[in-house]
Amino acid sequence: MTYREQYVPGPASGAQVRKDGEKWTLILVRELRHSPEKVWQALTDPAHLHEWAPFDVDGSLGTVGNTVKLTTIGAPAPRVTETKVTRADAPKLLEYKWGDFEMRWELEPIVGGTRLTLWTNIGHRFIAMGAAGWHICFDVLDHLLGGTPIGRIVGPEAMKYGWQRLNAEYAKRFGIQAPNWPSKGAQES
Repeated sequence: MTYREQYVPGPASGAQVRKDGEKWTLILVRELRHSPEKVWQALTDPAHLHEWAPFDVDGSLGTVGNTVKLTTIGAPAPRVTETKVTRADAPKLLEYKWGDFEMRWELEPIVGGTRLTLWTNIGHRFIAMGAAGWHICFDVLDHLLGGTPIGRIVGPEAMKYGWQRLNAEYAKRFGIQAPNWPSKGAQES
């Protein structure tokens, strides 16, 4: 049995929502057992991002001013957006836009690793879905950094790995209504 076949996401955790008027911000925190330098490389290097992120990138995100194309993976139709890296303070802070989403990554050294925090604006209706998707991406990232890669799990593929359960759990945590998705045989635990 492969690591991917054994993968089941843990319970919804490490996420909060901040609301400022009509603007909603999703804040996700994950503690990783890897150095900030190693996590930074996974956040900025196109080859690493290809293994875990919900998008591919055609250049490094590690340099301020770099203009790159981000291609959403797992979307019904390919969605390509161009962005410019606005902040890149290795290995502490990274900022850019993914389409309309502001992406702010903070890396804080902690004993035994890194506390990774993602701040991203997201539409109210999609905040639990976003939290569930990033939860799985962060799990995949942790496996990749730990030397037991399980391969990117995004889009419809995430349905096979407990995304619906996570979506419902995050919706409950955030006090919002989750859409009632049909399960279509997806793994529920």
